[in-house]
Amino acid sequence: MKQTKPKWMKVMAGAAVAASVSMMSTFAVAADTIKVGVLHSLSGTMAISETTLKDTVLMLIEDQNKKGGLLGKKLEPVVVDPASNWPLFAEKAKELLEKEKVDVIFGCWTSVSRKSVLPVIEELNGMLFYPVQYEGEESSKNVFYTGAAPNQQAIPAVDYLMNEIGVERWVLAGTDYVYPRTTNKILESYLKQKGVDDKDIMINYTPFGHSDWQTIVSDIKKFGAAGKKTAVVSTINGDANVPFYKELANQGVSAEDIPVVAFSVGEEELSGFDTGPLVGHLAAWNYFMSADSEANEKFIKKWHAFIKDKDRVTNDPMEATYIGFNMWAKAVEKAGTTDVDKVRQAMYGIEVPNLTGGTAKMLPNHHLTKPVLIGEIQDDGQFVIVWQTEDEVPGDAWTDYLPESSKIISNWKDPKINCGNYNTETKKCSGQNY
Repeated sequence: MKQTKPKWMKVMAGAAVAASVSMMSTFAVAADTIKVGVLHSLSGTMAISETTLKDTVLMLIEDQNKKGGLLGKKLEPVVVDPASNWPLFAEKAKELLEKEKVDVIFGCWTSVSRKSVLPVIEELNGMLFYPVQYEGEESSKNVFYTGAAPNQQAIPAVDYLMNEIGVERWVLAGTDYVYPRTTNKILESYLKQKGVDDKDIMINYTPFGHSDWQTIVSDIKKFGAAGKKTAVVSTINGDANVPFYKELANQGVSAEDIPVVAFSVGEEELSGFDTGPLVGHLAAWNYFMSADSEANEKFIKKWHAFIKDKDRVTNDPMEATYIGFNMWAKAVEKAGTTDVDKVRQAMYGIEVPNLTGGTAKMLPNHHLTKPVLIGEIQDDGQFVIVWQTEDEVPGDAWTDYLPESSKIISNWKDPKINCGNYNTETKKCSGQNY
C-alpha cells in the first residue's frame, strides 16, 4: 500500500527547498561582488584625519563600479569603525577577513594601528593598502605602503630646513607612539651625521589628544633663544595639533622666528584651524591640493561632486589611497583574479598616474616612487609649494641612517631574496619577514 506524506511534511519539505534555493541565490549574489574592506577610525582622536579616507575609498569604489567594476563584478564596500582603539583595529581586521571575506583592505592611519593589524593580515594572508607616511623599518608581504617612507618626507624636510633656511637647532616634537619615536631616532642619527651637537637637539613626546601645550611651547621658545636658527620638526598626530598651533600663536611663535615643519598636518587638519597665525609654517608631503596638474583638477572636481561640498579639501593620504586603489584594480585585472598571492605578484612594476603630474610605480619592497614637496601654510588653509624634488624618489623600507638598518633591503619579487629584511652582509633574511 502506497504511503502518502502528511501535508505538514510536504510543507516543511517545500520550505526547505525554498530556503535552500534562497541560500544558494544569496551565495551567488555574494560571489558576484568583490568585497573591499575599509578600516578607518570614524570616531575617537583620529577621526579628524581618517573619516575622509573612508569617504575617499567609497568614492573610488563608486567610480570603479560606474566603469563596470572589476572582472565583470561590482565592488562592495564593507566599512568598520575601529574607533581610534589600537587593539580594536586587529579585531576589526579579523572580522573583515574571516567573517566578511573581503578581498582587500584599505585602512589604518597611525603606525600603532598598522602594527596591531599586521599579525592578523599575515596570518590570514590578507592584503592591506596603508596610505599614510610612516617610520619605515618594515616590509611585509601582505602590506603595500603607499604613503611616504622617511627618505620621501622626513629626510628631505630636514635637508630643506638646513640648506634653504639655515636651521642649526632642532626640536623633534611628536606624539608618543612608534611612528614619531622611530622617525625621530632616524632624524637624530641623521642630524648627528651632519655635524649637529646633542645640545642642539631637543626631543619631546606627548600622548594622543594632548591639549595643554603651554609649558612645552614655552620650552621651545627658550630653546630657540640661544642665538641659532631653530625649527620644530613635528610628528604630532591627530586632534592634538589644534591646541599645539593655537598655543604657538598665543605665545607669539611665528614662522619667521621658529618655523614648524609638520609631517601629519595637511589640508584636512587645517580646515579646523584659524590659520591666520599659522601663515608661513610648513608641511612636508608628496601631494598638496594646490598642485597644478590636470589629474589633480579632475580629482578635486570628482571629490566635490561625490561629497556634495565644494569647500571640502583634499590631502596627501587621499592621494596615496587613490594611487593604491588604482594600482590594486590594475593588478586585479592583470592577474584575472582577486587571489591575494596572484595580485601581489601582479603589483610589482605597476604604474599609475599620481596627482602632481607624474607617475607612481610599485617597487619590489612594496613602496612607491613619489615626489617630495614642501608647502607653506596660507591664510586660506591651503599650501603654496615652495620646494619639490625634480623627480620621483623611490621609497626605502629600511633607512640608511641607522647602522642596524643600513645593511637591510626588502625584495619580494626576486625569488633569491623573497623577504622584507634581507641582510646584504650575511646574505640571509632575519627574523620575521618584515
